[in-house]
Amino acid sequence: MISDRLPLALDAVTLPSDGPIAVLHPANGADLSALPRERVLVVSPMATVCAGFAARGYEVAPELPADTRFATSVVCLTRARVEAQALIAGAMARTDGLVIVDGQKTDGADSMLKAMRARGDVSAPISKAHGKIYWADGGADFSEWAKGPELQPGGFWTAPGVFSADGVDPASELLVQALPEVMVGTVADLGAGWGYLSAHVLTRDVKAVHLVEAHDMALQCARHNVTDPRAVFHWADATTWTPPELVDAVVMNAPFHTGRAADPSLGRAFIATAARILKPHGALWMVANRHLPYEEALTDAFVKVVDLEGDARFKLVRAERPKRKRG
Repeated sequence: MISDRLPLALDAVTLPSDGPIAVLHPANGADLSALPRERVLVVSPMATVCAGFAARGYEVAPELPADTRFATSVVCLTRARVEAQALIAGAMARTDGLVIVDGQKTDGADSMLKAMRARGDVSAPISKAHGKIYWADGGADFSEWAKGPELQPGGFWTAPGVFSADGVDPASELLVQALPEVMVGTVADLGAGWGYLSAHVLTRDVKAVHLVEAHDMALQCARHNVTDPRAVFHWADATTWTPPELVDAVVMNAPFHTGRAADPSLGRAFIATAARILKPHGALWMVANRHLPYEEALTDAFVKVVDLEGDARFKLVRAERPKRKRG
């Protein structure tokens, strides 16, 4: 982990005595204590990550500010190679000192080192805890690696690192086919991603759709894809988000991974949010991978749960009338 390797890198280089330090896309809860906290800006598109670091006293932002130069930047590699390359390109463009790159071998630390060396001088790597850390002088031209939101052949904007960046997720497509032709009132799309479900809900005669998404870049894409004035965008953790008033319906293709690990508790937390924010006679429309164990959570949270069958890969559910806890 970065906490094992960053102190070793800082022993090998001289950190500037002043100037801001950017740390791009650290994992939630990552130990950055080797750096002076008062100088660090944690950059993450995830509202949950930003909230966690802000609670620990760090300055946070969803993306690198265009008007700030950094004395040093630390890039934490992500699983999506194109996204990781874009992070390095952004750090190179805004850093006057060293750009330090850290990552697990499973996140492509070896292949990224090779790719960077093809473009210029990079230090020898330090290997520890199944990962590597290495560095290069900032200011190098990595502009070819810079990627942001792009219009895809299907007519939707997506971006590297966003869920289903290459096209429409088949689970969401299945849910769209199951939605009723008549939907009214206010709808919440929990984990809205780049806006596919919301775009289809807004073809109905609804009053408003709240797009709730923790990934800032996904929400930026959604703003491109969903231009209806009835759309309301929220950069927020769907498991804790509260609407201005109870909603009539919830739609969701809930995430079920935390990093690389499957985490069904995340989907269960989404179900709990749906029950909490729905009106007494409201309904949840949900799609999920068939193997995920959500049945107990659904029956605990709703009076009526209807299996809409789905297909071999995904289950479709309509849950009605959320149960209200007394007291």
